[in-house]
Amino acid sequence: MTNPMDRFPLPSPDPQARSPRKLAHIVLATRRFEESIRWWSVVLGARTMFRNEMLCFLSYDDEHHRVALINAPTHSPGKAETAGVDHVAFTYGTLDDLRHTYARLKGHGMQPVWSINHGPTTSLYYLDPEGVKVELQVDNFESAAELDAWFRAGDFATNPIGVEFDPEVLLAQHIAA
Repeated sequence: MTNPMDRFPLPSPDPQARSPRKLAHIVLATRRFEESIRWWSVVLGARTMFRNEMLCFLSYDDEHHRVALINAPTHSPGKAETAGVDHVAFTYGTLDDLRHTYARLKGHGMQPVWSINHGPTTSLYYLDPEGVKVELQVDNFESAAELDAWFRAGDFATNPIGVEFDPEVLLAQHIAA
Protein backbone atom coordinates (compact mmCIF):
# COMPACT_ATOMS: atom_id res chain seq x y z
CA MET A 1 0.00 0.00 0.00
CA THR A 2 1.41 3.39 -0.96
CA ASN A 3 1.29 6.43 1.24
CA PRO A 4 -0.91 9.18 -0.30
CA MET A 5 1.63 11.74 0.95
CA ASP A 6 4.18 10.27 -1.47
CA ARG A 7 2.36 12.21 -4.22
CA PHE A 8 3.33 15.44 -2.50
CA PRO A 9 7.06 15.43 -1.73
CA LEU A 10 7.92 17.71 1.15
CA PRO A 11 10.68 20.27 0.66
CA SER A 12 13.61 20.15 3.03
CA PRO A 13 13.65 22.97 5.57
CA ASP A 14 16.27 25.67 5.13
CA PRO A 15 19.09 24.61 7.49
CA GLN A 16 19.96 28.28 8.10
CA ALA A 17 16.42 29.19 9.25
CA ARG A 18 15.77 30.43 12.76
CA SER A 19 12.21 29.53 13.63
CA PRO A 20 9.89 32.03 15.28
CA ARG A 21 9.18 31.21 18.91
CA LYS A 22 5.41 31.73 18.70
CA LEU A 23 2.48 32.82 16.58
CA ALA A 24 1.88 36.40 17.73
CA HIS A 25 -1.57 37.52 16.59
CA ILE A 26 -4.19 37.72 13.88
CA VAL A 27 -5.64 40.94 12.48
CA LEU A 28 -9.14 40.95 11.06
CA ALA A 29 -10.82 43.69 9.04
CA THR A 30 -14.50 43.75 9.92
CA ARG A 31 -17.60 45.61 8.81
CA ARG A 32 -19.25 44.73 12.15
CA PHE A 33 -16.74 46.27 14.54
CA GLU A 34 -18.76 46.40 17.80
CA GLU A 35 -20.24 42.96 17.27
CA SER A 36 -16.81 41.52 16.46
CA ILE A 37 -15.26 43.02 19.60
CA ARG A 38 -17.97 41.43 21.73
CA TRP A 39 -17.79 38.08 19.92
CA TRP A 40 -13.98 37.69 20.17
CA SER A 41 -14.05 38.86 23.79
CA VAL A 42 -16.64 36.24 24.66
CA VAL A 43 -15.17 33.40 22.60
CA LEU A 44 -11.59 33.89 23.83
CA GLY A 45 -12.27 35.39 27.23
CA ALA A 46 -10.19 38.30 25.94
CA ARG A 47 -9.80 41.72 27.47
CA THR A 48 -9.45 44.97 25.53
CA MET A 49 -5.85 46.17 25.61
CA PHE A 50 -6.33 49.22 23.36
CA ARG A 51 -9.28 50.64 21.52
CA ASN A 52 -10.12 53.61 19.35
CA GLU A 53 -12.52 54.19 16.43
CA MET A 54 -10.12 52.50 13.98
CA LEU A 55 -8.90 49.42 15.84
CA CYS A 56 -9.21 47.23 18.89
CA PHE A 57 -6.51 45.03 20.44
CA LEU A 58 -7.70 41.98 22.39
CA SER A 59 -5.62 39.58 24.47
CA TYR A 60 -6.27 36.54 26.62
CA ASP A 61 -2.72 36.17 27.99
CA ASP A 62 0.46 38.21 28.44
CA GLU A 63 0.70 39.17 24.73
CA HIS A 64 -0.14 42.82 23.91
CA HIS A 65 -2.69 41.50 21.43
CA ARG A 66 -3.67 38.11 20.08
CA VAL A 67 -6.51 39.47 17.93
CA ALA A 68 -6.67 42.94 16.41
CA LEU A 69 -9.86 44.15 14.78
CA ILE A 70 -9.82 46.87 12.15
CA ASN A 71 -13.03 48.87 11.76
CA ALA A 72 -13.70 48.56 8.02
CA PRO A 73 -17.39 49.43 7.48
CA THR A 74 -17.05 50.09 3.74
CA HIS A 75 -15.27 46.85 2.82
CA SER A 76 -17.08 44.67 0.30
CA PRO A 77 -16.79 40.91 -0.11
CA GLY A 78 -15.08 39.86 -3.31
CA LYS A 79 -12.75 42.86 -3.53
CA ALA A 80 -9.07 43.07 -2.62
CA GLU A 81 -9.98 45.16 0.43
CA THR A 82 -12.55 42.66 1.66
CA ALA A 83 -13.27 41.96 5.30
CA GLY A 84 -11.33 39.00 6.65
CA VAL A 85 -7.81 38.14 7.71
CA ASP A 86 -5.46 41.07 7.17
CA HIS A 87 -2.23 39.31 8.14
CA VAL A 88 -0.64 36.63 10.30
CA ALA A 89 2.28 37.50 12.59
CA PHE A 90 5.17 35.54 14.07
CA THR A 91 7.35 36.76 16.95
CA TYR A 92 11.09 36.14 17.06
CA GLY A 93 13.06 35.94 20.29
CA THR A 94 15.55 38.70 19.54
CA LEU A 95 16.22 41.56 17.15
CA ASP A 96 19.24 39.58 15.97
CA ASP A 97 16.92 36.73 14.95
CA LEU A 98 14.79 39.19 12.95
CA ARG A 99 17.91 40.68 11.31
CA HIS A 100 19.18 37.20 10.47
CA THR A 101 15.81 36.28 8.99
CA TYR A 102 15.75 39.43 6.85
CA ALA A 103 19.23 38.62 5.48
CA ARG A 104 18.33 34.97 4.90
CA LEU A 105 15.10 35.79 3.08
CA LYS A 106 16.86 38.49 1.05
CA GLY A 107 19.28 35.76 -0.04
CA HIS A 108 16.27 33.82 -1.31
CA GLY A 109 15.11 36.87 -3.31
CA MET A 110 12.35 37.73 -0.82
CA GLN A 111 11.91 41.36 0.19
CA PRO A 112 9.49 42.79 2.74
CA VAL A 113 6.66 44.89 1.34
CA TRP A 114 6.54 47.00 4.51
CA SER A 115 9.05 47.62 7.31
CA ILE A 116 7.73 49.45 10.34
CA ASN A 117 8.37 50.01 14.01
CA HIS A 118 4.84 49.84 15.43
CA GLY A 119 5.99 50.79 18.92
CA PRO A 120 5.20 47.45 20.59
CA THR A 121 7.08 45.62 17.82
CA THR A 122 9.63 46.07 15.05
CA SER A 123 8.05 44.36 12.05
CA LEU A 124 8.80 43.19 8.53
CA TYR A 125 5.81 42.32 6.33
CA TYR A 126 6.07 39.86 3.47
CA LEU A 127 3.51 38.51 0.98
CA ASP A 128 3.07 34.78 0.50
CA PRO A 129 2.43 33.41 -3.02
CA GLU A 130 -1.30 34.00 -2.61
CA GLY A 131 -0.79 37.58 -1.41
CA VAL A 132 -1.40 36.90 2.29
CA LYS A 133 0.55 39.34 4.46
CA VAL A 134 2.90 37.68 6.95
CA GLU A 135 4.42 39.84 9.67
CA LEU A 136 7.74 38.81 11.18
CA GLN A 137 8.31 40.79 14.35
CA VAL A 138 10.26 41.21 17.53
CA ASP A 139 8.88 42.73 20.72
CA ASN A 140 10.34 46.14 21.60
CA PHE A 141 9.63 45.98 25.34
CA GLU A 142 11.28 43.71 27.90
CA SER A 143 8.13 43.21 29.95
CA ALA A 144 4.37 43.50 29.81
CA ALA A 145 4.58 46.18 32.52
CA GLU A 146 6.88 48.36 30.37
CA LEU A 147 4.57 47.94 27.38
CA ASP A 148 1.50 48.73 29.47
CA ALA A 149 3.15 51.93 30.77
CA TRP A 150 4.01 52.93 27.20
CA PHE A 151 0.42 52.28 26.01
CA ARG A 152 -0.91 54.37 28.91
CA ALA A 153 1.51 57.25 28.14
CA GLY A 154 -0.49 57.95 24.98
CA ASP A 155 2.15 57.65 22.25
CA PHE A 156 0.37 54.70 20.63
CA ALA A 157 -2.95 56.54 20.63
CA THR A 158 -1.24 59.42 18.81
CA ASN A 159 0.36 57.13 16.20
CA PRO A 160 -1.18 53.61 16.27
CA ILE A 161 0.50 52.56 13.02
CA GLY A 162 4.14 53.44 13.72
CA VAL A 163 7.23 54.63 11.88
CA GLU A 164 8.50 53.04 8.68
CA PHE A 165 12.20 52.18 8.39
CA ASP A 166 14.65 50.89 5.80
CA PRO A 167 15.24 47.16 6.42
CA GLU A 168 18.77 47.56 5.04
CA VAL A 169 19.56 49.43 8.28
CA LEU A 170 18.65 46.25 10.17
CA LEU A 171 20.90 44.25 7.86
CA ALA A 172 23.80 46.69 8.32
CA GLN A 173 23.43 46.39 12.10
CA HIS A 174 23.42 42.58 11.79
CA ILE A 175 26.59 42.59 9.67
CA ALA A 176 28.31 45.01 12.05
CA ALA A 177 27.43 42.91 15.10
